Amino acid sequence: MVSALFDPLFGADRVAARLDDASWVAALVAVEVALTRAAAQHGVVPAEDAERIEAAAAGLEVDPGVLGRSAVEGGNPVIPLVRILRAAAGEAGRSVHPGATSQDIMDTAAVLLVGWAGEVVLGDLRGAADAAAALARAHRTTPMIARTLGQQALPTTFGLVAAGWCTGLDRARTALSGVLDALPLQLGGAAGTLAALHPHGPAVAASLARSLRLADAAPWHTERTRIGELAGALAVAAGACAKPATDVVLLAGTELGEVSEGAPGDSSSMPHKRNPIAAITARAAARRAPGLAAVLLGAADHEHQRAAGPWHAEWQTLTDLLCATGGAAARLRTSLEGLEVHPDRMAANLALTTDTDSSTGHAADLVDRLLSERPT
Repeated sequence: MVSALFDPLFGADRVAARLDDASWVAALVAVEVALTRAAAQHGVVPAEDAERIEAAAAGLEVDPGVLGRSAVEGGNPVIPLVRILRAAAGEAGRSVHPGATSQDIMDTAAVLLVGWAGEVVLGDLRGAADAAAALARAHRTTPMIARTLGQQALPTTFGLVAAGWCTGLDRARTALSGVLDALPLQLGGAAGTLAALHPHGPAVAASLARSLRLADAAPWHTERTRIGELAGALAVAAGACAKPATDVVLLAGTELGEVSEGAPGDSSSMPHKRNPIAAITARAAARRAPGLAAVLLGAADHEHQRAAGPWHAEWQTLTDLLCATGGAAARLRTSLEGLEVHPDRMAANLALTTDTDSSTGHAADLVDRLLSERPT
């Protein structure tokens, strides 16, 4: 849930601002208005009704708390919102919600919100990957000890470590971007047949998709693989953030001291502490993502043509998952963009078990390869 107390701490504030109650209401209203416009384009409702509804919606003030309480009886906020919009539009209210069912509006609004929030998530994933790439270039030949199973192993370079971070972040960002770009409109009517819009249903849907800049698709009311793909992509992106965040926390430990954050956190009782708090909170945010993704995957069993419960379980879970992944990406970006590298400590730790003059040219070559393969 959106939280003024915790969202800034865990990096979710910018994502949450696009997913709050007001954003949900705005998205729902936008879909209803666009639907009436699309229906008017094909003669399903009068064009003058569409204009009046759009004007009424522009001046509409909906209290999310009131709408939420009114939604209890019907089980979703679209039902009372339609009543409010019809009343505000007067005689033109007859043309509100043409041929649609509540799930059409909720699913399409959710897709819009995912797109709005997804822009922030993708931006921070790119920012974190770019910061990792900059570290890789700057330290492609900076020797350090590799560690396997918690023990010192053989020499590597910090550049190769950072290039690995970059690769994971880029792969996750590319996959998430593909899923976001493919999220489609939902319009199927009461039973997913578009019967109420016959014979104009497919044309209205296509016009609505263009208006909202969404992909067009046949109704997918209880076929939820797209939501599962989104859940998986967000969880993978969170995991891609957790990896470098974990490394930063470990490398910044007092006994290693190989990196430190540019703006470390302090302690309420120990003034000597310099905690890598951005990486710590990135890990914390990322830890929430797999469980939230599991809820969405577990809710994929939508029965018949309208689910009684699994669909409803998606709304808040999806919002929370976006905030968790977005928070992890934002906090990791802060950590990596300000990361300070300490080659002297790396050399000292390397000397504990390995010749500090050991060649690391092969590691530098791998850095060059990984950075050259970055997606645009």
